[in-house]
Amino acid sequence: MGSVSGVPSSVASGSASASTEQLVQPLLADAVDVARAALLDAGETGVGAYLGVAAEDDCAATHRFAAELPGYRGWQWAVVVAAAPGSDRVTVSELALLPGPDALVAPRWVPWNERIRPGDLGPGDLLAPPAGDPRLVPGYVATGDPEIDDTALEIGFGRTQVMSLEGRVEAAQRWYDGDYGPDSEMAKAAPSTCRLCGFYLPLAGSLRAAFGVCGNEFAADGHVVHSAYGCGAHSDTTLPTGAGSPVHEAYDDSAVEVVALPPAGASAEAHVPEASAETGSGSAENTESAENTESAENTESAENAESADDTAAAAPPEQTD
Repeated sequence: MGSVSGVPSSVASGSASASTEQLVQPLLADAVDVARAALLDAGETGVGAYLGVAAEDDCAATHRFAAELPGYRGWQWAVVVAAAPGSDRVTVSELALLPGPDALVAPRWVPWNERIRPGDLGPGDLLAPPAGDPRLVPGYVATGDPEIDDTALEIGFGRTQVMSLEGRVEAAQRWYDGDYGPDSEMAKAAPSTCRLCGFYLPLAGSLRAAFGVCGNEFAADGHVVHSAYGCGAHSDTTLPTGAGSPVHEAYDDSAVEVVALPPAGASAEAHVPEASAETGSGSAENTESAENTESAENTESAENAESADDTAAAAPPEQTD
């Protein structure tokens, strides 16, 4: 597969306007078969439908063909043809496989030292500033910050490098635009600003005029905040009238009737005699019923016997021969 260096962006984009195609010399525009034959002669496969031509200059043009190759969806074959002024012959300059506007391509390569983002540094990681970092200057160079310059003048006690004016400006802009700047949603809804807050600890040096550190553990504790930033935990914050839990009338427990209940054991014993009485009553009733039945049976038997005797006496004596 061939490679091309310096192929114009119009080829990679895969788009050519009608006005651009009109500027192509007819000799170059008609060289479609020449461009396709160049790809096939080079042993390239997957040469698909013709997509169009775009002029590179007065003597060159690029023909594009769809690439029908596995894994190269949206890519295009590009063939650059050329013809000298007044010539009737077309020659092939170069050919390449390039991504089209809908091609799936890898993201732009970023050097490793440019991939680091805020928050990437972890415990044990080492990150050295780049050579010639504009944010740093030697400690003996005047920076314009009185606090830094006075310290650097103390021989043996100054730092080898201090923050330059450019570095301080970048830091200030970053803090201003961050979550603790005056344009944040929290600051817009705050009743006051950090400049008037008792928890605001101003920075030293030239940044003192606009920045400080929050010392309120319930707010932006430990963060650098802009003096115009604010939050609801301001030291002068007062609760509105009527805030808190609603007031309810006291509960009068003397209005409740207290009833003393007997112990659980005493209640069970109270039911036992009653049950026994009911059982005895039932036994007496059964005995009385039995006696009445027996008396009725004896009376009936006596009556039957007396009736039988009377019948025998009334009957005539049996005659015999």
